[in-house]
Amino acid sequence: MTTALAPSSALSAADRCDRCGAQAYVRVTLTSGGELLFCAHHGREHSDKLRNIAVTIHDETGRLEAAPAAVATEDER
Repeated sequence: MTTALAPSSALSAADRCDRCGAQAYVRVTLTSGGELLFCAHHGREHSDKLRNIAVTIHDETGRLEAAPAAVATEDER
């Protein structure tokens, strides 16, 4: 079985990693019908094993690399 990036609802700050409780950026739907949530770190750590048991993997870790919003300096205000 192969896994694919699946369109599903976006993860929010309320979604927490099942391993450590940090904000979840990866949702894994299992062949058994269950679902697991992982932070970026644990998603990467377990990615090889997850591919073997997942129907879909929804990965939003790219959000971590997005450029932060610019903040005005004192001179620009």
